[in-house]
Amino acid sequence: MKALIVDDNDIASTTLSHLAKQVPNLTIVNEYSNAIEAYHHLQNNHVDLIFLDIEMPEMTGIELTKALSGKETIIIFTSSNKDYALEAFELNIADYILKPVMPARFLQAVSKAQSILESRKDEVEVTKDEFLFVRDSNITRRLKLDDIFYAEAMGDYVKFYTREKMFAIHGTMKSAEERLPKDNFIRVHRSFIIAVDKIDTLQDGGIMINGKFIPVADAYRKSLNTRMNVF
Repeated sequence: MKALIVDDNDIASTTLSHLAKQVPNLTIVNEYSNAIEAYHHLQNNHVDLIFLDIEMPEMTGIELTKALSGKETIIIFTSSNKDYALEAFELNIADYILKPVMPARFLQAVSKAQSILESRKDEVEVTKDEFLFVRDSNITRRLKLDDIFYAEAMGDYVKFYTREKMFAIHGTMKSAEERLPKDNFIRVHRSFIIAVDKIDTLQDGGIMINGKFIPVADAYRKSLNTRMNVF
């Protein structure tokens, strides 16, 4: 797991660097004393995790997090001020550590980040026999592709709908779209992927699947019409 430390306090930065060296498979690739430098680094380089201070000059840690919206970088805030906690967690960060950072608390936060990273890699996996293996709570279940009607984005989760049940999986629509076979599924909206053979009717502005109206965005309408051979 590759990480950055972004903190304008030298002592705090040194403490985080020292603690990180005690964790196998965690590598600090760079340290920055301000968020703007970190932002420029991240435009051309990928890291899995950022240990990010909040109160910094020029650009705060919260402002940097908002600027990185859309990237899959995991954020752990490190701050001496607990007043930002509510706003921070609304940004879907992994954890919020109060300074001074204690070893046990650091390890707990890193463990949480590792779990998030692993879930992105293996929560949705397509196999050659046309099944998905999805992690439902602490149980990995086999979900037949043919049973899926559509997938819907909901915050940090993707919901897979079948006739009998809905499965909410921690992940992104991009990840789901990459893993669902394009012969069977098509993106019709930033929040929806549908099974082509499950479409009941096409309507103005959307489609019906299993009694559910699903909007079709203008950006995806042409490809859907082509796929459905609609003129």
